[in-house]
Amino acid sequence: MKSLMRSGLNAKYPLEVFWEEGSEAFVCIAPDLPGCSAIGDTPQEAVREMETAMRLWIDAALSIGHAVPEPGRKAA
Repeated sequence: MKSLMRSGLNAKYPLEVFWEEGSEAFVCIAPDLPGCSAIGDTPQEAVREMETAMRLWIDAALSIGHAVPEPGRKAA
């Protein structure tokens, strides 16, 4: 399976953003990409950082021969 990002397909993974007391930061996760997360001082910053995190997650998965999942549910 080729990289969704490299292929030019703008995959829309659903994201979840929440406040993490322990980190004192907003955390953004993509449930379809296990372990992929980013943090920021604002929800918007966490989402912006997540764009990089998802690209790196997908590239790492492909580099070790793992499949990249399609988005599991419709993004809002």
